[in-house]
Amino acid sequence: MDDLKRCPWCGQDPLYQQYHDTEWGEPVHDDRTLFEFLILEGAQAGLSWITVLRKRESYRAAYDQFDVQKIAGYDDEDQSRLLANPGIVRNRLKVAASIDNAKAFIRVQQEFGSFASYLWAFVDGQPIRNQPQTLAEVPAVTPLAEKISKDLKKRGFRFVGPTIIYAFMQAVGLVNDHLVSCHRHPG
Repeated sequence: MDDLKRCPWCGQDPLYQQYHDTEWGEPVHDDRTLFEFLILEGAQAGLSWITVLRKRESYRAAYDQFDVQKIAGYDDEDQSRLLANPGIVRNRLKVAASIDNAKAFIRVQQEFGSFASYLWAFVDGQPIRNQPQTLAEVPAVTPLAEKISKDLKKRGFRFVGPTIIYAFMQAVGLVNDHLVSCHRHPG
């Protein structure tokens, strides 16, 4: 047990604490990692994040380490394989959406050079650094999340509602919502 002051949502679970301490709120510019989080956040819909986090390694194995080109080429046999995999969230709509999202992700890469370029343009390349004192001050959705969600949907993405997108923004560091009392707050 360490004495670090953390955001209370990660509790005492070592996996959750490691995620909190090393990833959440950290700016991500790598397209493969962005795609991974987009799929994982969509899979989380209706579940807790720790549930998906515990399945992350299984997702990486099942989804070819989140190789977007491979996933965009998945066929009915691949969908059946995924739906039979107990290591991931076996929801037919979420699995189908992950494949459609891979295709949409590639289209964005082709248009903008990278998904990171597209995404980070929404914040002029700089993370939004909030100053929440309590968890109650951290929103579930923002106007910017609504704007990104709407644009993604227009581009053919699914499971990208504004609440999912705000969680995605937090996960990939587009926004930093660590509490000011947390050792990870950017100060």
